[in-house]
Amino acid sequence: MTDDATTYPGREPLARRMTADAWDRVIGRFGFAVDRRIEGSAHAFAVRSSVPHGTITAIDSNEAKTVPGVLAVITGPDVRVDPSVATTHGETRQDQPVLAFDKVRYVGEPVALVVAETRTAAEDAAALVDVEIAELDLVVDHELAGQPGAPVLHEAWPDNECGTWTLRHGDAEAAMARAEVVHRATYRSPAANHAPMEPHVATAAWLPDGRLEVWTSTQAPYPVRRRLAEIFGLAEDRVRVCVDPLGGGFGSKLDLRLEALVALGSRAVRRPVRMELRRDEVFVTSAKHAATVTITTGADRDGTLRARIVDIVYNGGAYALSTPRSTRTGMIRSPGPYAIPDVLCRVVGRYTNTVPAGPFRGAMTGQVCWAHESATDELAALLGMDPLELRMRNVLRDGDLFATGEAMHGMRYRELVDAAAKGVDWDADAGPTRPELARGKGMAVVLKSTRTPSRSEAHIVLDATGRVTVRTSTVEMGQGAHASMAQLAAARLEMPADDVLVSTIDTHRTPFDTTTSSSRSTLTMGTAVERAADDLRRRIDELATAGRPGTAAPTHSNGAVTVALPEPTVLRYEDLLAGAGLDELVGTGCYQSPPGAGEMDPETTQGMHTVSWHQGAVAVEVEVDVETGRVRVLRAHGASFAGRAVDERRIRKQTEGGMIFGLGQVLMEEVVYDDGQVMNPNLSDYQIPSILDAPERVGSTVLTDPDPDAHPHGVGENTVPPMAPAIANAICAATGVRIRDLPLTPEKVLRAIHEPAVRTP
Repeated sequence: MTDDATTYPGREPLARRMTADAWDRVIGRFGFAVDRRIEGSAHAFAVRSSVPHGTITAIDSNEAKTVPGVLAVITGPDVRVDPSVATTHGETRQDQPVLAFDKVRYVGEPVALVVAETRTAAEDAAALVDVEIAELDLVVDHELAGQPGAPVLHEAWPDNECGTWTLRHGDAEAAMARAEVVHRATYRSPAANHAPMEPHVATAAWLPDGRLEVWTSTQAPYPVRRRLAEIFGLAEDRVRVCVDPLGGGFGSKLDLRLEALVALGSRAVRRPVRMELRRDEVFVTSAKHAATVTITTGADRDGTLRARIVDIVYNGGAYALSTPRSTRTGMIRSPGPYAIPDVLCRVVGRYTNTVPAGPFRGAMTGQVCWAHESATDELAALLGMDPLELRMRNVLRDGDLFATGEAMHGMRYRELVDAAAKGVDWDADAGPTRPELARGKGMAVVLKSTRTPSRSEAHIVLDATGRVTVRTSTVEMGQGAHASMAQLAAARLEMPADDVLVSTIDTHRTPFDTTTSSSRSTLTMGTAVERAADDLRRRIDELATAGRPGTAAPTHSNGAVTVALPEPTVLRYEDLLAGAGLDELVGTGCYQSPPGAGEMDPETTQGMHTVSWHQGAVAVEVEVDVETGRVRVLRAHGASFAGRAVDERRIRKQTEGGMIFGLGQVLMEEVVYDDGQVMNPNLSDYQIPSILDAPERVGSTVLTDPDPDAHPHGVGENTVPPMAPAIANAICAATGVRIRDLPLTPEKVLRAIHEPAVRTP
């Protein structure tokens, strides 16, 4: 790292050039959030509950305080009696304490914080803190959590309710009664871990004037700033959040994670405090929602879909986080990308004594896509139709009404399905293979919305040296967002993208962004960047033509303008600023969702749900060893609609990378609980895909909109949710076995092969 990495406090945002950035990544010199060190930092380690549900009766930290190097031990009861710290906090419900003070609600919940000179001393001392807990009955299963007599986690929600919504479009129950064919089944998805290679890390420091500064691995700098201000009773402008590029996030680093803990520690010892999680701690910090989805579909015998009823239960874990809001989003996506005249969807989130759940790449969508795409194939089998034909007959087209009542436009599903199918030679015979190996092909499609309402702001700064820097609070975490921002700004200013720098994030200097999530950045922040570049260009033109009324608009090229004076004259940007006596020139831009977007009827969930619908399709060919149950994905082809494409190569990387990411949730990933204890909190027992698991052939198709005024569509999650049902459908095509519970492990596949009861009718 450079000297800038140890400067404290008040550094300028570090700006990067994309080519140098890429080179630094390749040679291992790239600095991630976990690499940041603040001079003079102490280290924090959390004391965590070993009990999933219980009442705290006593905490004894006396022995821990005798460990050499220990500076402070802070307990939940200490925080509770501190009037300057909010008792609880939360995105949608104020239900989560910074440190548990009365009850613990999951194994791994922080109950005390040790601050020491070294991380080793803090960890050693934490082991000596004696926490006495009177155990209470627990509930881990989200279906059981809603039953009468289930253990109650929060007295304010005695039925463990954590978000309840209904979507009603037409009369699905009446239409179902008239349907010629009805299919009903239940599909289950387990909890999963995001498993970013970079663990969560944060450093906080209180300044002498009472301001709080935090350096953290977050996808949401402004929400973190707001939450910290609420917890510590500060004006938001007295909290500063800085973010370096992340080594992966996938939704695990949204909202508040470690930031309040290190802020507590720093306030206690009056110096910077750093906290970096061990891998087992990552597993008890965030999770994907487990879910149970029951889906009933009515159709005519020719395959025309007439009605769909979906009932969903999400496992929210011990605290609400975004669950009360995001359960509705999952419900809206649950009918799938089909034109169905009558739809009824109902969803509920439940509190359980498990790790709090939050967004997971394609938030809330993988669980429902698993259901509606498995069900679509099962319905095709009942009708005796090719699953591709059934989808082609029913996928949304321009002008169709979706379940929210919105008239859809820009629908490209028929092309996406066709492209995915061609990518695996859908109609071709699998060819010869060994007797114990069975081959089959499967397909799935997905419809995903982006977060709405939403706002993004951007500044583009031209400095006295002629450098152009984009200031944005969009977090770079490997998805290539900053490269896209540089390209968008460069195109408007007609200069090479490699000459445009992009700042890292500092809420004192980089303007507001809602979050880096929901595949929203290229649309929302990208639009803001283009508007900021247009504004900067206008300001440059005003400088270049000042005092020359009637002069034609200058042309721009490579950091200079050409002005007719009356002969064409080339003026470098830096010379223009010097001539005007300016140190910098700033263009500003903002994207704001249009009025009414995201406002849904509270009873029926009808209305304009999103400013952009994301569309994707996946087709796969698998090989199943019927003697071992092992599934090997031979080919995978993903198709995404990108709208106006910024960089097709990055779109392909997202499309193909999404399939590899999704592969894990299909075949191997599951957080396993035993009496509330996570049993596989490491990357040995919790498997994620390696290069050896990747399909032998991975391909992609990118559909774009040639209209230069079209908006970009998010592509970061289009091929993650469809992988599970596509593979399950392919396994069924190969073996006749239908499995409705993820993951599709060899043991589960082999058991199903030998149990005819689980075969598809």
